[in-house]
Amino acid sequence: MNTIRRWFVHVTIVGLAANLHPWPLAAQTAPIGTADIAGVVTGPNGPEAGVWVIAETHDLPTKFVRIVVTDDQGRYLIPDLPKATYAVWVRGYGLVDSPRTQATPGKPLNLTAVPAPNPRAAAEYYPAGYWFSLMRVPDKREFAAATSTGADETHSAPAVKSQAEWLRIMKSGGCWACHQLGSKGTREIPAALGSFPSSVAAWQRRLQSGQAGAQMMGTVSQLGAQRAFAMFADWTDRIAAGEVPPPPPRPRGVERNVVITEWDWADPKAYLHDEVSTDRRDPTINAHGSLYGSLELSADYLPVLDPTHNAAGRVPLTVRDPNTAPAAGSQMLQPSAYWGSELIWTSKANVHNPMLDERGRVWLTASVRPPDNPAFCKAGSSDPSAQLFPLNRAGRHLAMYDPKTGKLRHISTCFSTHHLMFAEDANRTLWTSGGGPVVGWLNTKLFDETGDEEKSQGWTALILDTNGNGKRDPYVEPDQPVDPTKDKRITAGFYAVAPAPDGSIWGTSLYFPGAVVRLNPGSHPPETALAELYELPLNQSGEPVEGFSPRGGDVDRNGVYWTALASGHLASFDRRKCTHPLNGPTATGQHCPEGWTFYPEPLPQLQGVSTPGSAEASYYTWVDQFGALGLGTNLPIDTGNGSEGLLVLKDGKWIVLRVPYPMGFYSKWMDGRIDDAKGGWKGRGLWATVSTRAPFHMEGGKGTTSKVLHFQLRPDPLAR
Repeated sequence: MNTIRRWFVHVTIVGLAANLHPWPLAAQTAPIGTADIAGVVTGPNGPEAGVWVIAETHDLPTKFVRIVVTDDQGRYLIPDLPKATYAVWVRGYGLVDSPRTQATPGKPLNLTAVPAPNPRAAAEYYPAGYWFSLMRVPDKREFAAATSTGADETHSAPAVKSQAEWLRIMKSGGCWACHQLGSKGTREIPAALGSFPSSVAAWQRRLQSGQAGAQMMGTVSQLGAQRAFAMFADWTDRIAAGEVPPPPPRPRGVERNVVITEWDWADPKAYLHDEVSTDRRDPTINAHGSLYGSLELSADYLPVLDPTHNAAGRVPLTVRDPNTAPAAGSQMLQPSAYWGSELIWTSKANVHNPMLDERGRVWLTASVRPPDNPAFCKAGSSDPSAQLFPLNRAGRHLAMYDPKTGKLRHISTCFSTHHLMFAEDANRTLWTSGGGPVVGWLNTKLFDETGDEEKSQGWTALILDTNGNGKRDPYVEPDQPVDPTKDKRITAGFYAVAPAPDGSIWGTSLYFPGAVVRLNPGSHPPETALAELYELPLNQSGEPVEGFSPRGGDVDRNGVYWTALASGHLASFDRRKCTHPLNGPTATGQHCPEGWTFYPEPLPQLQGVSTPGSAEASYYTWVDQFGALGLGTNLPIDTGNGSEGLLVLKDGKWIVLRVPYPMGFYSKWMDGRIDDAKGGWKGRGLWATVSTRAPFHMEGGKGTTSKVLHFQLRPDPLAR
């Protein structure tokens, strides 16, 4: 920390001297158009390279923000701004925000950066993951001691056998799966909670707050409650005493070419999960059209953004059966520090994930009725899938909204749904995840032709070909040993779902060490589908070789699967590299370690963790199959939830597209749309939304809404 303080003192002294010799700004200013704002950013030492210039307006139908980065001469150009009056300011690492200056497009605007007076002031602008990296997690030795002595929860969680498994719970299965740790709303104790005799007591009260209180307390019990409370308290105590994380690097190289546009949508009590802008199979569909979001537990409407007119709207959602209960429930252990005892999450439809089809229709995973299944799903039914694997309950189903007619159709499925994605087949099959012991689908071609939801759906159990004969046979159950004369059913249910160009379907399985699953549907999937299971590799001691515990993932055009890991890696699995048989009695998970490659994500590692990886906790990986961002095809991109940006892996190196404002960017999905294939950088880009369940933890606090973000890459930082 002394080194950081000496650096800031040095910057301040040199900067004061530099102010005596102003730089010639006029000669450096970029050319400006009538819809642009451009100029030069200088600090005490001269031009400020790699800092953000932010323009914000409330003059349009919904709040609008556009952000660019300065070049190596401190120049910036914010292009194509709608006609409005903007507040413009500078934000960057090593700085505090400059005063907001009123500006209109078409006029040059030079700005003065303000150096941070001390490391703490500078660190207020660091992404959440840097603050999270200060957390001292339980040492590996604690788990070894707990395993050998049967220690109770005052040491570590007795059911958790390793530090890696413990990290999976916090970074993938619990806390980070809903919101950041390290945002200002989490690294400090809200004053509204009251006063407490200790930080441990404050954390105990904090995690009981609001409608998520019971869920948070359930997670902390998995971590070993008393040990976890002590860890959280130590973290916030050290931060309150002045400890700061290492500074992030400023944007460099192609990172300075980014143009980020933001629009407000939804409302302060709702939170987003995903958005969709186009058809995954053809990213030119719905060019320049509206985007649709999913509010999961929080509210029963689809938020809609019209980016052409900078306007936000809503599509009301309904359920088929009015007896469907609100998904979030009404239990509240303690009032929220932000919303008191108000139940702010009220959705019955519980829409989780949207996808567009070739006609621009919005397909949704959504609850349409209570969970008890109708008779055709159960034992005794004539349905082909039910005869092979009957299902009694399904918590979430499907729905479809057609913007052209304004109508919403409910589709009751026997299997539960979570994510969904279209395959590239003649039936336009919509595959889903979230079915637990099965994977389900909807033949949308047949559904369009007949409207028959029963005949159009199907599902299959996950069966490994452990007898190695290449076809599906009678099988042993998951709790039974492998029988070399039979196949074996597994319960590694899909979390993510990704149809590949070769017709296979890929998904992730979230247990420890976790796995990816490849499903070959065959000619009649309920009875012909065969699964392959590829676990994250373990060494002879049962510890991860490097990475562990996947969450969201996607497949590229070559059939390589990419997934974000709780260990702070992006991983790829290439089935073509496997050197052992892909079926047979030994093909049960740990048979292809050579198929895995690991890429540590660009954040510091957590304190107390000596294994590879980082503090990053990316929620999802999406592959830019068709080059929508403009950097090439088949590029894997992580949601970068700790980095507060999108993490693009190109040629084995990271490109960080960071969102500096508002602080707290946290996304669970993205997609890429090509609005004009001949339009250069302006005709393409990535779309994402703020997906935290706690938007009130973000910069701005209570009242902050989710945002839609458009990421575009110019050929250089001044391109118009």
